[in-house]
Amino acid sequence: MLARYRFTNVYRAADRVSQHLIRDVIYAGPQDPDEVVFRVLLCKIFNRIETWELLARHLGESPSWAGYSFSAYARILGEAIRRGEPVYSAAYIMPTPPFGERRKHENHLRLLEHAMAGGLPARVAAARNLRDVYELLLTLPSIGPFLAYQYAVDLAYSPVTGADESQFVVAGPGALDGISKCFTDTGGLTAAGVIAWMLDTSRDHFARLGLSFGDLWGRWPALVDWQNVFCEVSKYTRVTHPHIPGVAGRTRIKQEFRQASGPVDYRFPPKWGLPGERTVQLKRGT
Repeated sequence: MLARYRFTNVYRAADRVSQHLIRDVIYAGPQDPDEVVFRVLLCKIFNRIETWELLARHLGESPSWAGYSFSAYARILGEAIRRGEPVYSAAYIMPTPPFGERRKHENHLRLLEHAMAGGLPARVAAARNLRDVYELLLTLPSIGPFLAYQYAVDLAYSPVTGADESQFVVAGPGALDGISKCFTDTGGLTAAGVIAWMLDTSRDHFARLGLSFGDLWGRWPALVDWQNVFCEVSKYTRVTHPHIPGVAGRTRIKQEFRQASGPVDYRFPPKWGLPGERTVQLKRGT
């Protein structure tokens, strides 16, 4: 199963795209809120390392709000699409924002402009917690609850906000399906409540089952990580337990595993206070 299909890490921040975001996007440029928020949203709207690298290569520098040009960015992405190169990741379904441009990527660039012009960076910096950041993102056209939550977590990796991954959670479609496969009765808990219960009781269950869990140098999985775990359970059981349909009724795993080359130079947000940077040669990619 693990050799054939693509699965995420238990820790969301340890996946290759999140590592790229932390190492090469958030902490690899000016740290003022305008630049950090611009880089994070640009990177995550397309959610593809190759798209970020494409822009940087053609621009001659890392993308920045100070040097942003709609025409230049639209041209670079449009030319890649005409060459048959994907510019979006398949991880999320990205609705097209209603800004009147002909192409999807152009409308997403307009969405980014809209967020910046509306003062989103300063408002994120003033947010009290992760829920506040999420609610700010939820006001953006075409951004629904799941994407708003994912982007809020991405911004929480940055120094712009003090928001933390364990303050708030939104269960995505995959997590909802995974929860429905794990529990016949949730005791009246919402999906977010089930995820919080997992966070609160997980150590007890590992001990009860005699399982040794290798945590992230002392950092226990946060709410967003348990949300991911339920999503991966949903995927895994489509093949191992096909007789349990779940609420989504999905029957196959779409993305197959392909070995990623090269080591991962693991970087985590400095505010987490983890030990020094680690370089690890992955046995498998994600």
